[in-house]
Amino acid sequence: MYLHKRIEFDAIVVGSGMTGGYAAKELCEKGLKTLVLERGVSFEHESSFVTEHKKPFYLPLRGQIPPEELQKDYATQGKVYLFSQATKHLFVKDSEQPYIQEKPFDWIRANQVGGRSLMWARQTYRWSPMDFESNLKDGHGVDWPIRYKDIEPWYDYVESFVGVSGQAEGLAQLPDSKFLPPMEMTAVEKHAKAAIESAYSDRKMTIGRCAVLTQELNGRQPCHYCGECERGCSTRSYFSSVSVSLPAAAVTGNLTLRPNSIVHSIIYNAETQRAEGVQVIDAETHETTAYFAKVIFMCASTLGTTQIMLNSKSEAFPNGIANGSGVLGHYLGDHHMGIIASGFTDAFDDRFYSGSRPNGIYIPRFRNLDEQSSRSDYLRGFAYQGSSWRSGPHRGSNAAGIGADLKERLRDPGPWEMQLWGYGETLPRFENHCRLSPDAVDQWGIPQLIVHADWGENEKAMRRDCMECATEMMEAAGFRDISVTDDIDTNAPGLAIHEMGTARMGRDPKTSVLNEFNQAHEVSNLFVTDGACMTSTAVQNPSITYLALTARAVDYAVKQLKKGAI
Repeated sequence: MYLHKRIEFDAIVVGSGMTGGYAAKELCEKGLKTLVLERGVSFEHESSFVTEHKKPFYLPLRGQIPPEELQKDYATQGKVYLFSQATKHLFVKDSEQPYIQEKPFDWIRANQVGGRSLMWARQTYRWSPMDFESNLKDGHGVDWPIRYKDIEPWYDYVESFVGVSGQAEGLAQLPDSKFLPPMEMTAVEKHAKAAIESAYSDRKMTIGRCAVLTQELNGRQPCHYCGECERGCSTRSYFSSVSVSLPAAAVTGNLTLRPNSIVHSIIYNAETQRAEGVQVIDAETHETTAYFAKVIFMCASTLGTTQIMLNSKSEAFPNGIANGSGVLGHYLGDHHMGIIASGFTDAFDDRFYSGSRPNGIYIPRFRNLDEQSSRSDYLRGFAYQGSSWRSGPHRGSNAAGIGADLKERLRDPGPWEMQLWGYGETLPRFENHCRLSPDAVDQWGIPQLIVHADWGENEKAMRRDCMECATEMMEAAGFRDISVTDDIDTNAPGLAIHEMGTARMGRDPKTSVLNEFNQAHEVSNLFVTDGACMTSTAVQNPSITYLALTARAVDYAVKQLKKGAI
């Protein structure tokens, strides 16, 4: 398929998002001429932030998407809370990049350089020692080939570059990061924190830990609380590949970035037992090219990476490159969410806040940590994110009254509302998987991905407890008109946008794809450091763990290259 002219680099990175941008930075800074291939369109810091700070009246239909357009082009992408006229250019069109949902799965995909690092919620939590040991202890999934002590210095390393604001709490289940000063809680959140911690000795509420600067870092400015992070950040206050990692890679002079590059497959050389390069289709012209390198990093997102690897077939690997184990594509996981507890209070009518804080609060996991907190009805645990606010004039849309009297009542802020949002861990399950369609292809002739995933009984039992705990905490904090909802019947896997696990790390090549350095067991110069590499999901947001694993893997790969070992 590919042209025979050899276009060579030291390293190729597939994907320019969270891990791809960081892999590029590390490889370039270590002196490797690095090609980054991105299937989406070109996108640059600041000049491409075309809707940043635009008022609703400057957007078509005041930011709303017509139902017919939503159904035709964005039926899946439009489910994301931040999808609007101001952000739709950042997402793929479902109609242009189809996949097959054997069971409902919301695959949220970006359409530009920087990937989903431009739209992420920026919540940044380290995994704990227990998260790397749970599989071994309870027998679900294979044992992680690393422990917290292996990744701890790499958390330190990437956090110093990323910039994470937060409050140290000294919790074993949520290790502290290298923090910038924390953002402030609202008066209502401070009240809820005091009430919950007084009522429950095992529960802690802290300000969210987020990759948003609260003070200057490496020339990047602190956040000014405009509250529209998903539209872009010209001050580089929040961490993204476009604004932070890729510029750091570019300044070395070693970066080549190629957008509109659809990676078809990885080229395998049976004689050397190495990955030689990648076959690429130009998204605009459909012309094919081959690029070659000494080392390849797959960072195309969990499902994107897996689709490419499954499509990389050869006599040595008829079921996809590095898939001698047969587990490539299996153990697809995501966090389950959609439990929302809401309540109101009149106790702080004289208090308000300024700006739009790009953060909330966090209640770390408190179940199944030890014998005292263990449950008999489910394994692992859940956590809560949340926030509080005062309602504005929009509350008048369903309020009683009309005319001047209604307008007068809407002059002042409405009541304080607070919400808790439950997030839970999912167990690794072989039947949750993706595979290639034997007949359906996309517009570039690449087999479409079939996705088959569902929640298990463990997740359902966990959700019942999560709802009960949310209710009792809201009651302990004295909120009124408390409501708790669970949308498990309409909330398919994928919408947390934390998909993981389809090319998992492990100790045994017979049951895993990657070793402890994210290196393919069977192809020594092939590395996977996006969510596909994960062996379990834990409950914490995973991005900072991806970055730590990426930095560690690049360090190892470059040392192996220098030794001539790969």
